[in-house]
Amino acid sequence: MKTAIFKGKGNVVVEERPKPVIKAQTDAVVRVVLACVCGSDLWFYRGIANHPEGPVGHEFIGVVEEVGAQVKAVKKGDFVIAPFAYSDGTCANCKAGFQTACVHGGFFGQGTEGDGGQAEFVRVPYADGTLFTVPSTNVSDGTLASLLTLTDVMGTGYHAAVSAAVKAGDTVAVVGDGAVGLSGVLSAKMLGAERIIVLGSKHEDRHKLAREWGATTTIDVRGDATVKAVMDATDGIGVDAVLECVGSDEANKTAFAIARPGAIVGRVGLPHDVHIDALGTFYRNIGMRGGPAPVRAYMQKLLDAVVRGTINPGKVFDLRTDLDHIAEAYAAMDERRAIKSLVKVSEI
Repeated sequence: MKTAIFKGKGNVVVEERPKPVIKAQTDAVVRVVLACVCGSDLWFYRGIANHPEGPVGHEFIGVVEEVGAQVKAVKKGDFVIAPFAYSDGTCANCKAGFQTACVHGGFFGQGTEGDGGQAEFVRVPYADGTLFTVPSTNVSDGTLASLLTLTDVMGTGYHAAVSAAVKAGDTVAVVGDGAVGLSGVLSAKMLGAERIIVLGSKHEDRHKLAREWGATTTIDVRGDATVKAVMDATDGIGVDAVLECVGSDEANKTAFAIARPGAIVGRVGLPHDVHIDALGTFYRNIGMRGGPAPVRAYMQKLLDAVVRGTINPGKVFDLRTDLDHIAEAYAAMDERRAIKSLVKVSEI
């Protein structure tokens, strides 16, 4: 089968590798229909984070090709959404709604043969606890794209908003205007935020989508200038909730600086060399929640919203290509020519 292989900094290629097979009777093998590139993939692509040479990708939807003897919840031919983390669905952490902390779980795209989502086929451990069946395959290309966002980016944006305890009438700041940050804007609007301030780049395409999804203000400066702009916009108080969707030290410093006393920062950006001021946050009563998003826990709610047409998160994809051109999918995001790259692999 064809699969995307990370070969080192700035180098993702397509190679032929063995098609994955059932290893445990709780496994399923899924034929990938759509995959995509995640902003977090850029950390290893840019050489900032370590990643072994091997298969990559953790966001995919597809059709079940084969199941192990112990799999009961999904069957061959089912159209499924695969969260970026696999989980057994039965441990205490899964039952508490934190499938990304499953005691037997893990994450796709870690360089192991057959586990990369940017491929023609993927082996899914703990299929019953991981895969989420979509009732109908009679959906438009736009809806398919929105379903793909539920594997990670939309669920992660929603997790940021939930973690920050966004509620009706709030003034919310979203740090970052990448795909997760934009999904955070959409999520904050879903939860009733009245004002949504986006702190991001100077890219008008991102600002336009942010405004469409509910942003009331966009700020494109950095550092102290960002903090001043937010404080000026909130009468010197700060915002009621902050969604940190980048993961850099600067983004985190900004997030905690603009939170009003008593606010919570919902952190979903993968942290890299982040240092949080424990004393400063203590005296301002600033809370902190978040982490790898348990998107499986939000799946039904977000799927229902997509099916009803209440949200259309698939609009975050502004580049569409195929598996043979996966290198361009990465390069376009790395160079900020694309917000998020969708990769078509096969037909339903």
